[in-house]
Amino acid sequence: MRVFITGASSGLGAQLARCYAAEGATLGLLGRDSARLKALAASLNVPHKIYAADVTDALAVRQAADDFMQAFGTPDLVIANAGISVGTLTEISEDIPVFARVFDTNVMGVVHTLQPFVHAMKDRGSGTLAGISSVAGIRGLPGSGAYSASKAAVTRYLESLRVELRRSGVRVCTVAPGYIETPMTAVNRFPMPFLLSVEKAAARIKKALHKQKSYVTIPWQMGIVSSILKLLPNVLYDALFSRAPHKPRNLIKTSS
Repeated sequence: MRVFITGASSGLGAQLARCYAAEGATLGLLGRDSARLKALAASLNVPHKIYAADVTDALAVRQAADDFMQAFGTPDLVIANAGISVGTLTEISEDIPVFARVFDTNVMGVVHTLQPFVHAMKDRGSGTLAGISSVAGIRGLPGSGAYSASKAAVTRYLESLRVELRRSGVRVCTVAPGYIETPMTAVNRFPMPFLLSVEKAAARIKKALHKQKSYVTIPWQMGIVSSILKLLPNVLYDALFSRAPHKPRNLIKTSS
């Protein structure tokens, strides 16, 4: 099996790499932290290529994808995992570039990651393109306008791509995790229900991708919560969440 993962320098991406390496998969690992990538790769006794690049750089991601396919062939699975999370407030002008960075990474980064592999997978007639969204994209969370909106956009983008590729043999999977114990959530100063260790989260995501699910919420309890939130009328949702704790501003945490 050949697997290409972004955001592989740390957190969920690194753990997903370990999970697939345990099965002997050939890996393409892309992340911004070259030293961490090298350390991770050194611990994985499988064929691999590492790429120090930012998913906001479409050309760099394209070059990494082309290099991986030239070395190992078309991947069986691509996981667009890279993302950033930070609290934002629309009323603060200094947060405007933060909004832009969050959207560029979380939304365009997914597009940049998946696009280079689409034609090759279609030509072969098989493969899975997966993107890591979030339950935070179900409803807008106060103080997380950029993050919630970006993850909602990721969910809809992947849905569009799934429909476009329906008859091609290429599957598209949207993964919507809740809270996972990673550097991204370590800055949160509020209770995180159904918090999963990164090891458990990666194992459950891998299992869902193996089953070729089109949409999955991790853990299942958060899926129930998100389904209820979808149904709440605005007046009730607003009353319940208007005083919810905010993610800290200016503390950008990444799945690099």
